[in-house]
Amino acid sequence: MTAAPEKTHPSNSSGATPVDFWFDPLCPWAWITSRWVLEVEKLRPIEVRWHVMSLAVLNEPKLDELPEKYQEMMTTTAWAPVRVAIAAEQKFGSEVLGRLYTALGTRFHNQGEGPTPEAIRAALEDAGLPADLADFAGSDEYDTELRASHREGIELVGQEVGTPVIAVPGADGERIAFFGPVVTPTPRGEAAARLWDGTLLVASTPGFYEIKRTRTVGPSFE
Repeated sequence: MTAAPEKTHPSNSSGATPVDFWFDPLCPWAWITSRWVLEVEKLRPIEVRWHVMSLAVLNEPKLDELPEKYQEMMTTTAWAPVRVAIAAEQKFGSEVLGRLYTALGTRFHNQGEGPTPEAIRAALEDAGLPADLADFAGSDEYDTELRASHREGIELVGQEVGTPVIAVPGADGERIAFFGPVVTPTPRGEAAARLWDGTLLVASTPGFYEIKRTRTVGPSFE
């Protein structure tokens, strides 16, 4: 089993490397990546810390350039899940985000319910959170905190990305951050660990920016 380079693994007091993961529950690709990171957590000494980012906020500067259908999604549907997530964090702490994201993603993607009000309310109950947090879906009360959380992640990688953003501490004290990886279906077992090691290797290489190829299949939630 090949370990990642030591220089990419400064650890916290518990001995695990903190991995900050910014997500928007709406994105199926981010959902798959999140399940991969949780698989890696079983196999590598990492500790995932969850943060909210927003595709609606990300796409605000270029909204007029988007296809009409996507514009509508960004101005309506995309706000509800992230507003509920940030409200849950503000009221109950960041430790609730992981289980809420799991509940939202399972309903939105695996069960095919989509980001409906009913799915959001049911996901809150699945996560052991008050169902009335769903009332924040249409509220801008915590938009300042939402934008701050989004900005923290996106400033690490720049605007030309999507969700998720992942950041780990580097040996020199600077955070190593990247978008993705975009992969389907979720890698499991040693395949997940190898992908993690390789991702850290390329992300920690100075001057490395991108590997990409055309997607030929859609997201698979196996």
